[in-house]
Amino acid sequence: VADVQSGVPRVVLKGATGTGKTFVLANLIARTNRPTLIVAPNKVLAAQLYTELRSFFPTNAVTIFFSHFDFYRPESYAPVSQN
Repeated sequence: VADVQSGVPRVVLKGATGTGKTFVLANLIARTNRPTLIVAPNKVLAAQLYTELRSFFPTNAVTIFFSHFDFYRPESYAPVSQN
């Protein structure tokens, strides 16, 4: 909370499954009372976070957006000759 209130622009929570990261995140959002953008690496985690945050904030606006550009894989790029 202190980092966010002091102006740190981004905060990353790391930890194993079931360690309470979403609960910590919800408490951080509640204490700072700021609009928050949460970025998830996949749709399953995004949906799980959405569901849990809706339960933590039943009277607040919690929305979800899925990008249609999630299939970009630069390691699978194969240049094609124009000849």
